[in-house]
Amino acid sequence: MINRRHIRVKIMQILYAFKGNESDNLKRDEQFLLNSIESMYNLYLLMLSLLLEVHKKAEGHILKSKQKHLATLEEKNPNLKFINNELIGQLRENDLLFEEIKKRKVNNWKLDSEYVDVIFQLLLESESYKKYMLTKASSFQEDKLFVIDVFKNIIAPNEKLYDYLEDKNITWLDDLPVINTTIDKLFRKAKSNSEKKYFLPKLFKDIGDKDFALELLKKTKLNLNAFSEEIEAKTTNWDKDRIANIDFVLLQMAICEFQKFPSIPIKVTINEYLEIAKEYSTPKSSIFINGILDKIVKEYKDKGTLNKAGRGLL
Repeated sequence: MINRRHIRVKIMQILYAFKGNESDNLKRDEQFLLNSIESMYNLYLLMLSLLLEVHKKAEGHILKSKQKHLATLEEKNPNLKFINNELIGQLRENDLLFEEIKKRKVNNWKLDSEYVDVIFQLLLESESYKKYMLTKASSFQEDKLFVIDVFKNIIAPNEKLYDYLEDKNITWLDDLPVINTTIDKLFRKAKSNSEKKYFLPKLFKDIGDKDFALELLKKTKLNLNAFSEEIEAKTTNWDKDRIANIDFVLLQMAICEFQKFPSIPIKVTINEYLEIAKEYSTPKSSIFINGILDKIVKEYKDKGTLNKAGRGLL
């Protein structure tokens, strides 16, 4: 679920937000990092459960329509295609999924049902829904493609939902693209006989990612002064006040990877921090960071101090 770039983003945010030094409480920062990563799973379950609550809302809407005193023929004999959607059926019948939702107390939509109402109304008004409901039966593939369309075009981009998530957890807005991508991929690869555990992906894709997260935070934090001096030596012609704080943090983290992570290729480190800078810093930050890191790598190579083991890591 979480990838290494997003791990780097979370560490960048911690170092930037706390503006600490080497003597600050490292355990506090490590715990904050782990809690922030762990909360991503709650967000994953929250987004899935929103889809399920919208489906449940559709069931209730049909039942109420049937019970009208002057119900129309269409209301008495409704099209149940959406209600019978096979992919959503898999989710609703997944007891492992609901156990995890219950264990983590992800019950937001029972308390904040107005967001379910908003998404349900948008669903009814969408051209995708109207087209889907032109027939009364469909294949698993059609059901799946419809759910993907609903998630990508109605749920994921909803601005009211964005505001709600931001209010609930300060880190969720940055996590949301990762979670939405995870859900989209799961839906696309889902099969009519997918196992229940398929919809409970691992939080860390690789067993080493958690260690990487803690080590990168720890080794950067414990060497902040040394890394800062190295950056300052390469930016003597720069006005320090004009260097974005985020750029400084990204440079510290990149130098840490150069020095303390021998198995990570230089190109991977540089590319990762350039992409993060493009998204989180100023328009010219990636050019600035690239120039400084090139200088540092050249100096390490000239001195023979580049700590990289293995073929193709330079």
